[in-house]
Amino acid sequence: MKHPGRSAFLIDGVPFDVTAAGLEQCVHLASVTSTMDHAHALAASGAPSGTLVVADVQTSGRGRGGKTWVSDAGRGLWCTLIERAPLPDALAVLSLRVGLAVADVAQPWSASPVMLKWPNDVLLSVDTGGGIPAKLAGVLVEARWRDASVEWVAIGIGVNLRQPSDPTSGFGSTTFTPGYLREPVSRAGFLAALLPRLRRLAHMKGELSAEELSAWVSRDAMRGRACVLPDIGVVDGINADGALRILKPDGQVSTHRSGSLILSGEPVTC
Repeated sequence: MKHPGRSAFLIDGVPFDVTAAGLEQCVHLASVTSTMDHAHALAASGAPSGTLVVADVQTSGRGRGGKTWVSDAGRGLWCTLIERAPLPDALAVLSLRVGLAVADVAQPWSASPVMLKWPNDVLLSVDTGGGIPAKLAGVLVEARWRDASVEWVAIGIGVNLRQPSDPTSGFGSTTFTPGYLREPVSRAGFLAALLPRLRRLAHMKGELSAEELSAWVSRDAMRGRACVLPDIGVVDGINADGALRILKPDGQVSTHRSGSLILSGEPVTC
């Protein structure tokens, strides 16, 4: 079901105004394999910048590294935003910027601090055992290039709004149990708060600003914790270019722009 232009419609009985959210169009699906895959197909067919795909259920939702997301009906927000011609020099930090935005939007609906884990996890500081926070949301950013130019970027977000039907599921992670927000959170309300900011972020220039780095530090759940991947040492935050810093046992600092962050004692699944 498409909702282009100035349409307003209901999501779970709550009004959602496409134009007020800054969108060109919204495609609302009862069920889809993956909103990311559907968004790429729409973009390849000419869908404009500012097209959102949101689904009630994903049957094959995915995260980084081919991980699977549980995407139950009524339990969370599963969506992908298409943006065209983003600046290539900012793509490396886009998932970090999106994570910060999701955390800020989620905070009013959370009884505990909303935290971040490099490169794409949004966590709750509720300890679910072993000192590991609960996973609230994940971000997946994929770009499609034509020669040396970015034709479009797809920004996928999965947010666990409510307790899942299977509370032991990892929502894209074998490490975390899922965290969730408190009522009266709704998909429509979360989208309305997030999307205008998300659209601006997709077209920002360059590296993280001093303000963004400070915001990251305030929400960094991993700083000071021992890790085994992508290097052995202690997590030492991130750089403006989005690289993870790890303080090694010999006192040297290694930087990493890709990969997964695995803490000591966590199962290595990548």
